[in-house]
Amino acid sequence: MIATLVICFFGLLAIGMPIAVLIIVTTTVGLVLHTSTSLLVLPQQLFSALDNSILMSVPFFILAGAIMTEGAMARKLTDVINSFVGNVPGGLAIAAVLACMFFAALSGSSPATVVAIGSVMIPALIRAGYDERFSIGLLTSAGSLGIVIPPSIPMIMYCLVMNVSVAELFMAGFLPGFLIGGVFILYTVWMAYRKSWFFERKYTWADRAQAFKDGFWGLMLPVIVLGGIYSGAFTASEAAAVSVVYSLAVELLIYKEFRLRDVVKVCKQASILSCCLLFILAGSMTLIWLMTAERMPHGVADAITAYVHSAWVFLILVNILFLILGMVMDNVSAMMILSPLFAETLNRFGIDYIHYGIIMVLVIEYGFLTPPFGLNLFVAMGLTNKSLVEVSRGVGPFLILLLICLILVTFIPSISTWLPYTLLR
Repeated sequence: MIATLVICFFGLLAIGMPIAVLIIVTTTVGLVLHTSTSLLVLPQQLFSALDNSILMSVPFFILAGAIMTEGAMARKLTDVINSFVGNVPGGLAIAAVLACMFFAALSGSSPATVVAIGSVMIPALIRAGYDERFSIGLLTSAGSLGIVIPPSIPMIMYCLVMNVSVAELFMAGFLPGFLIGGVFILYTVWMAYRKSWFFERKYTWADRAQAFKDGFWGLMLPVIVLGGIYSGAFTASEAAAVSVVYSLAVELLIYKEFRLRDVVKVCKQASILSCCLLFILAGSMTLIWLMTAERMPHGVADAITAYVHSAWVFLILVNILFLILGMVMDNVSAMMILSPLFAETLNRFGIDYIHYGIIMVLVIEYGFLTPPFGLNLFVAMGLTNKSLVEVSRGVGPFLILLLICLILVTFIPSISTWLPYTLLR
């Protein structure tokens, strides 16, 4: 059956079939050719795959990100951060990275972070004299932190298919996210000295106080959402709903740059993206059900352990596999399909699901930045009117930095497991 599924999957992928339909068709072919199970099980599994309360958080987080992107919250947060670091060499670029990190803790979406912060900071960096290619590459790459620093939509997807605690995986994302952000900042400072990108503006404490006052309500959102999750005040789904209500109230009643007529627009955007993700998830969970029923994870584990005898070698091979897949398909879909297939292998090698989950998220982040299907590349193309080649050239140095961070997280598990094990277990 494995050969049939692989041939069918990549054959349909080659002709450009949408990923959700591709997964369902592959599952159907496997059922028809290799089992005697009625096809009535297919719609039953599709519906049961979505019968999970955690999934309610996905459309809510997407909607909250759309509201904040359309409104003033992203710009207010950027102003606060820039007022504190704008005086140092490369300060505006450092502020861009920090703004992406902070907005990541609000939206849970990588494309939303690129749009919200990139639309403000890319023109500002270019006006301040920063190299255009560097500016586009920095914001496109730093925006990918939206899926590493919690809340994160791909993390929620991983938790569903691997039966992992959302709170623990969210907690595990902080140190890797700060590591990547820190590496980007160090590179930015080095480039600032090399290119003489020095002080753009002298900020006084009065300027900082005013910026903090204007951005206070935006700064409080991650405190409320993540604080509520980790304190046990509400679940991830409830936190997502709170983020929508809070962001909508702040944009409508306090910042007042978001209008009621904009609600229809952002709801439409969020609905389309949510439906796409949930359709892919339903198809993936159905394929996972088929593979589990046929004991395919055990067969894969037997095949891998017959030739691979080290957990580290296995993780290296998995990283290589997903980095290659990220160039030809959506890595989120690949994660949802292949992670359960490797579950038994992970158990045999004693690899922690939390550690593996963070590796998967970082590989997905890498996939968002690699042509020809990197989602963040397309978002940046829309923001800047640049070609895919031009955006990819700007992202190139940051891909090297991200690969170094991926290697560190892979071979130093405590980077991802220390916080959840210390605080939540």
